[in-house]
Amino acid sequence: MKTNLSVANPAEIETECLVTVVLDRGTKDKTEIFIETADAVVKEAAQEIIGNGEVSGKTFETALLHHPAKLKAKRLLLIGGGKPKNFTASELRKLAGAAARLLKSKSIRSFAFLAPTENIKNEDAVAAIVEGAFVGNFDPDTYKSDRKDKKIDSLTVVASGDQSALQQAMEQARIIGESQNFTRELVNEPGNRLTPTMLAERARKMAAEVGLKCEVLDGEKIRGLKMGAFWGVSQGSDEPPALIVLRYEPAGAPEKPVLGLVGKAITFDSGGISIKPSDGMEKMKYDMAGGAAMLGVMRGIALLKPKIKVTAIICASENMPSGKAQKPGDVQISMSGKSIEIINTDAEGRLVLADGLFYARQLGCTHLVDAATLTGAVVVALGYVNAGVFANDDKLYERFSKAVNNAGEKFWRLPLDDEYREIMNSNIADIVNSCGRWGGAISAAMFLKEFAEDTPWLHLDIAGTAWMEDSKPWIAKGPSGIAVRSLIEFAREFS
Repeated sequence: MKTNLSVANPAEIETECLVTVVLDRGTKDKTEIFIETADAVVKEAAQEIIGNGEVSGKTFETALLHHPAKLKAKRLLLIGGGKPKNFTASELRKLAGAAARLLKSKSIRSFAFLAPTENIKNEDAVAAIVEGAFVGNFDPDTYKSDRKDKKIDSLTVVASGDQSALQQAMEQARIIGESQNFTRELVNEPGNRLTPTMLAERARKMAAEVGLKCEVLDGEKIRGLKMGAFWGVSQGSDEPPALIVLRYEPAGAPEKPVLGLVGKAITFDSGGISIKPSDGMEKMKYDMAGGAAMLGVMRGIALLKPKIKVTAIICASENMPSGKAQKPGDVQISMSGKSIEIINTDAEGRLVLADGLFYARQLGCTHLVDAATLTGAVVVALGYVNAGVFANDDKLYERFSKAVNNAGEKFWRLPLDDEYREIMNSNIADIVNSCGRWGGAISAAMFLKEFAEDTPWLHLDIAGTAWMEDSKPWIAKGPSGIAVRSLIEFAREFS
């Protein structure tokens, strides 16, 4: 999607559709509609429909006017943003996505969006509109033979202010939106069309395009590094695993810190010998969403060029049942030397991440973040709204929390109290890989903490938010690209 910035008079803009936000400044008992623009001609064009009471300003409510009076735009779309006190850049991002989805469903290929100024800085408004439109422009119907190409081709953001600053905000937002959609494209691929080998090839291609260093370690090298936890997951599949290492090392960046991003990329998760129920198993193609998120983050970082060294380690594998597969009761020796008793082969994500985290430390990473669709338990705890976040370092968490707020995503911190550690004890090995039903998201995080040790570390459990179970006005059902925006913001702030 092409993005353009305009500082022209809104009434003079020639476009298929001009979009403006409508807010309700009224009280509980009385509606008072306000169009978020200073342009008198736009306000006049919408006055009749507003005066008739057909517009309430309710969030996501839309009204489409054809041939609006005195406007060069062919259509005027009014989209509700709710009450001004609740109207933020995050809400604006969703409205832009909703506008894109509505208009492309009507085969409208381009539109212009008036940047509102209520409670939002001009640059932040421009960025939110662009990011939201990219999110709304994605659909998961990749392999439909009758796929209709209804995507938005171009977006113009109409804003006032310092044109250089606005243009910079637009360009950065375009990179972030494209990177989030790059992640969504990967997560959307079925297991037969995105094996670990194929994921590695996609990573290589992306790295070459944006200037990242890329190294892919095969199964023999994984075994040579004594990554017994990672290899144990991989040994049941005919598809070889891949350990993808991406490095971003900009000129002028200090030697430290080095941010390490570790992603779980189980390209299909059957559960292994502890096989999953068949109902819903087709969605286990998205068990590589954590790894895909880290690839999207690295793409964004390479193009935005913050002054910080970043290394990403993507642990790609299938988890399959076979005569070669690991079994409940097996003991695997991780790269760190810790022995792990396998209680449940479906608790495989923490195994690949264990070796990934330790390897990141070996490569010199001073701060760690991992992302994974790790546990169903986090969905029980937080539903499909918030992703879970765990931290062994309060300062690192505070940095991440600030980035999340700026990015408009939702994460909720869960505990890592020492009392949870004892449930991981094994009679035959150092620790077990599954601790039973209660506090499952926490025990999984405690397992990973064993391998992060004292290195400042964040664990993002995105199992409930990496896949949208239903379409929303601003986003299609399917892959969400959760964590990409937050982690790009986190890396930029870190620099």
